[in-house]
Amino acid sequence: MDPASWSTWRRWRYALKPGSWPKLLVPFALGQALGVVASSRVSWPAALLGLGFTLTDLAFIVFLNDWGDQGVDRIKREMFPRGCSPKTIPDGILGSRALLLAGLFSGALGLLLVIFGQWHLAGQGVPRPGLGWMGLTCLGVFVAYSLPPLRLNYRGGGELLEMLGVGFALPYFNFYLQAGIRWSVWLWPMLGFTVLSLGSALASGLSDEESDRAGGKRTLASVAGNETTRRATEFLVVLGAVAWVLGDGLSVGAWFIGGVGAFIAVWYWIPLRRGSAAARTNAFKAQGQYKRYLHHAIWRGALGLAAAALLWRWLGAR
Repeated sequence: MDPASWSTWRRWRYALKPGSWPKLLVPFALGQALGVVASSRVSWPAALLGLGFTLTDLAFIVFLNDWGDQGVDRIKREMFPRGCSPKTIPDGILGSRALLLAGLFSGALGLLLVIFGQWHLAGQGVPRPGLGWMGLTCLGVFVAYSLPPLRLNYRGGGELLEMLGVGFALPYFNFYLQAGIRWSVWLWPMLGFTVLSLGSALASGLSDEESDRAGGKRTLASVAGNETTRRATEFLVVLGAVAWVLGDGLSVGAWFIGGVGAFIAVWYWIPLRRGSAAARTNAFKAQGQYKRYLHHAIWRGALGLAAAALLWRWLGAR
């Protein structure tokens, strides 16, 4: 369907990219679950605050990422007029100014929400000192990733920043918000999730390999090529699964917790690896299937680990 015929609601819904929401909602759930396990209690205000911040952070990222990438998006549209999904700004779905203002508003709303939450929790006798700075850090990672003057996604550091933001900063924010402590052995599962998030960040550049190269955006795919990126991604899935098993096994002696996440990750790694050769440069349909298996490995693996940890805590409390 021609985007020109879309309603205003559909345009904004498309710009929010609902299919990508698990990329932040899973770190939220993992951090909150590990916080519950570490503290042996559930704080529903902390869970709601974490969800609210995660959603505003999500809107902040998707809106400003489209605004920051409009140049390479135009290049991709010119290179593949019928070979890629509609691009928010180049295809006239939303204007550049509208996305910029919506992104800035979302980020400001998220930061205000965290500041209010810190004040509210302190008034309830469960202070979270430094929570506002943590929220600002989560937002700042993306600013360094995609926005001027740093724009590290165009200088070769974008994938590492995505690993830091999605794999550690956001789940750690939610862990601290829920548990109220800065360190626990239950943070070790985040190591495996951080490794897996790097794999996801690398794979995200596969479908934009040639347009990123033409637009001067430095990703592993645009610099080293498709095959190297796929091999690195597949290695990181295995490494992340191993880190999950060792992290839980060596830290708390609960090998099965990390084992659940690792089993799910490897289960999806098998078809990921089997279909790898087909996900070559510009094979967009095969790349989409490749990334679906990758996301299943990461997201379902993390949720499986979180569920196993909660079950372990519940059984131990009985």
